[in-house]
Amino acid sequence: MEFGEFMAFAVFVGGMIAVVRTLAEVYKRKLALREREIELQLQHRGSSAGGASADTIARLEDRVRVLERIATDKSEAVAAQIEALRDEHPAPVQAALAREIV
Repeated sequence: MEFGEFMAFAVFVGGMIAVVRTLAEVYKRKLALREREIELQLQHRGSSAGGASADTIARLEDRVRVLERIATDKSEAVAAQIEALRDEHPAPVQAALAREIV
């Protein structure tokens, strides 16, 4: 291999390295942009579902208070209160039982 051929090969290899490096930087920036888009989508979903979640949490806290009161109550009214809870929310209980069976 003569000096001219060696220099041409060196320039070619150097050019290929530069192209690969540039493509890697572009890909890295594209990945960072996609990651940021996903973060923003998750934040948006979290903020839009936040109102429903607070309502659900409040409703569940109320139910837990009732269940705690029933569990610690020693009176004869416990059975009546349990039946009242079953009558109050029959569909979710049946759906939960159906999921457990399947």
